[in-house]
Amino acid sequence: MHMLGASDLQTGDLHVSKGELTAALKHYTSFIDTNPAAAIGYSKRAAVYIQQKRFKEALLDLEKGLDAEPKYIQGYLQRASLLRQICRYGDGEKDYQRVLELKPGHSAAEKELSQLQQAKSSLDLAINSLESGDAAKAQEYLDKVVLVLSPDCSKARLLKSRALLKTKDYSGAIAEAGRVLKSDENDLEALLLRGKGYYYLADHDVAIRHYQKGLRLDPEHTELKKEYFKLKNLLKKSRNAEDLAEQGKLRMAVEEFKVVLAIDPDHLAFNVNLHLSLCKVLVKLGRAKDAVSSCSSALEINEELVEALMKRGEAKILLEEWESAVEDLKVVVNKDHQNREARELLMKAEKGVKMSKRKDWYKVLGISKTASAADIKRAYKKLALQWHPDKNVENKEEAEGKFREVAEAYEVLGDEDKRAKYDRGEDLDEQMMGPGGPGFGFNQGGQTFTFHFEGGFPGGFGFH
Repeated sequence: MHMLGASDLQTGDLHVSKGELTAALKHYTSFIDTNPAAAIGYSKRAAVYIQQKRFKEALLDLEKGLDAEPKYIQGYLQRASLLRQICRYGDGEKDYQRVLELKPGHSAAEKELSQLQQAKSSLDLAINSLESGDAAKAQEYLDKVVLVLSPDCSKARLLKSRALLKTKDYSGAIAEAGRVLKSDENDLEALLLRGKGYYYLADHDVAIRHYQKGLRLDPEHTELKKEYFKLKNLLKKSRNAEDLAEQGKLRMAVEEFKVVLAIDPDHLAFNVNLHLSLCKVLVKLGRAKDAVSSCSSALEINEELVEALMKRGEAKILLEEWESAVEDLKVVVNKDHQNREARELLMKAEKGVKMSKRKDWYKVLGISKTASAADIKRAYKKLALQWHPDKNVENKEEAEGKFREVAEAYEVLGDEDKRAKYDRGEDLDEQMMGPGGPGFGFNQGGQTFTFHFEGGFPGGFGFH
């Protein structure tokens, strides 16, 4: 039967072939106005709407067309395909079944129905996988099946965004939620997930804007409220911790940093700087072991964080872990040649290594590094008496070694100039045990051991 306005269909088709969709819509609408009971007009206009992602209008047209012609197989197939595309699987299945009722064995309907059922099953499996904690498996179902057969399924895109958040692919999560917002800028779940993606990238201002937009649409949305207030609390407490540190209230700052770090242990992009700030405060407090732990936590998140490596090196110096400090600080200096503070710390650590490998004369005499000259003389006198070979006949060989070591210790620490040089880490090897004035000695097997001290034996006593 010849239809009025058939030329509008032909002209519309021509515009579609050229990609001129707006012009095509105008002609298809003209045909529909002239032939409101002809399903083909609605079908063709719906096809344009689908290309434009105007799915609600497309479904409305297809419904009108099928109302006008309830046995129009092409209309059912077209609508079922669209319903599968947007993952309204139950409704799409009904349309395919209707086609098979009208034309049993319809090959296209059978094939597409099978694809729809496969997509539906895969979406269910993806949901179950994510709920059981296997985000990677969920993403696999979504990418390989669901989003291939249902590319405009917002539910699948949002599910994928959640899976990407779980696997810490925050940029990917932002992109997936963004695709949903292109078709519906007020989708609350998309605003939530995109906001969380920006949050975990530490782009807090953008995250807050997404949360606020969602809360304007639904002020009582549970997840949006939770994330919004968590972020506001995080920012407030971190500012407070930094302020306390700047004001020199270091112990209070430490406790506040710990509180902030406990708010969201997974927020690595932000926590890395909190760990570093805490490390700096702990170094200032002299809590070196805790400082090493905090700086190491920062470096576990970002191994390229030079300042954390430098501060850890400084803390290791406080612990006298010289070689480990040198290792850290050499990396810093190699990466940042202009870092004067790191170079100075490295020199200090290298000096510490050197000093740690020489004999500790203070330890030999059993005194502290702050001992007075009188303390040194008293300790020497006591140990010299204790280990003099004449008084240790039964263990003479051990006593000779101990006696010699005690004498060497006193030769350095009993001399103000030598002690100062020793404390500064200067090399005394050439000056040690040089010739001196009258001394004392002992015989062993005809061999004489002599130790020289100016003024004889300290304290005006000797051995006979």
